[in-house]
Amino acid sequence: MNQATTPVVALHTVFKTYRLGEHVIPALQGVDLLVQRGELLALTGPSGSGKSTLLNLCGLIDTPDSGDIVLGGRRVNGLDEVQRTLLRRDAMGFVFQSFNLVPVMTVAENVDYPLLIAGVPAPERRERVAAQLKAVGLQDHAQHRPDALSGGQRQRVAIARALVKRPKLVIADEPTASLDSHTADQVLELMRERGHAEGAAFVIATHDSRLTSRCDRVLALLDGRLL
Repeated sequence: MNQATTPVVALHTVFKTYRLGEHVIPALQGVDLLVQRGELLALTGPSGSGKSTLLNLCGLIDTPDSGDIVLGGRRVNGLDEVQRTLLRRDAMGFVFQSFNLVPVMTVAENVDYPLLIAGVPAPERRERVAAQLKAVGLQDHAQHRPDALSGGQRQRVAIARALVKRPKLVIADEPTASLDSHTADQVLELMRERGHAEGAAFVIATHDSRLTSRCDRVLALLDGRLL
């Protein structure tokens, strides 16, 4: 199977439980999932259905009790914490409802930060940051701090930061929950456009019906199972 047809992330019969005191909570029960290059996948379902657990497993933040997780054709279950951290750094981007921008950094510095951590040379970093800010329409705000921006602008910065590394996979947790309808539409269209243009797969947990209509595929979770 060549790189173009290898799923970005694959889950095979994945189970995950959590313990809460004496109670065992089955968060995921035998989930199978394939996510392809450039695909926007929405995960829907009520609170407690397993969306966050599935995101955490795809993002290598958590590990399954059983089953396999394969990232770009590589089985990642057995990796240690250092190896998982490096994979997250090099192959993934994250977009959160709360933006998670560093308030004392400018827009450009926030977008640059993942490249700095990854050791990308300064001239290349400047070029990639400028290109990504232009792609999200924020080139004129490069020297502003996040608190000078609207919610929609901050989410666009977060998307630029997630994509500047050219990740294979972007994990997005309720990315439009704090945005008004017009801004949410803009942000969703941007995610769709950049995902398709750059070949990044998006796995998006959402309660937002505005979002699902823009995604390539929508899967519903209930009681830890994909419907």
